[in-house]
Amino acid sequence: MNPQDLINQTETKLKSAVEHFNEEIKKLRTGRAHPSMLDGIIAEAYGTPMPLNQLATISAPEPQLIQVSPFDPSNIQAISNAIRDNQTLGLNPSDDGRVVRVPIPPLTEERRQQIVKQLNEKIEECMIAQRAIRRDVMTELDNAKKDKDISEDDHKRLSKQVDDLMTKYKTLVDEHAKARENEIMTV
Repeated sequence: MNPQDLINQTETKLKSAVEHFNEEIKKLRTGRAHPSMLDGIIAEAYGTPMPLNQLATISAPEPQLIQVSPFDPSNIQAISNAIRDNQTLGLNPSDDGRVVRVPIPPLTEERRQQIVKQLNEKIEECMIAQRAIRRDVMTELDNAKKDKDISEDDHKRLSKQVDDLMTKYKTLVDEHAKARENEIMTV
C-alpha cells in the first residue's frame, strides 16, 4: 500500500461525490428556466428510451420558458409526454408541431421551502457518501497499521490528511448548497 496513492484516491472519490452533488442540485428548480432542468429526462424515440438532449436542442430563450427543438419532428409527442410525465418537475409542456415550449411557473413560498428541503436531503446524501469514503480509508489505514505496513506516526499523519480532505470538501458542499439555497429563496 502506497500511502500517497491512498490519499490521492480519497481526494478523487471525495471530488466525485461533490461533482455528483452539484449535478443533483442543478436539477432543483429555482423559478428561473434553465436547460439543465431537463437533464435526466428520458423519452421513448424509435422504440428505445433516449436522453432528451440526444433528441433535441434545449434552450431557455426567456427567464420563465424552456424551449425544446426536436431534431426529428416525429418525436415531438414523445418529448412532450416525457416532460409531462416527470412528476418531480411538475411542468406542463405545450407543442406547436415544431417546438415544445415548457413554461416555468413562478414558485410559491411553500414550494420554495419544499425545494430547500429537497436540497437539504441532497446535502445529507452527499455527506453520507463522504463519511463512507472516510470510513473505508480509515479502515484501510487501521489494517495497514495493524499489519505493520505503516508506522504509528504515519497512521496519525495520514489520518489527519484524510480529515483535512473531508473538511475541505464538506466546506465546498456547504458553499454550493448555500448559494443554491439563496437562488431558490430569491423571488
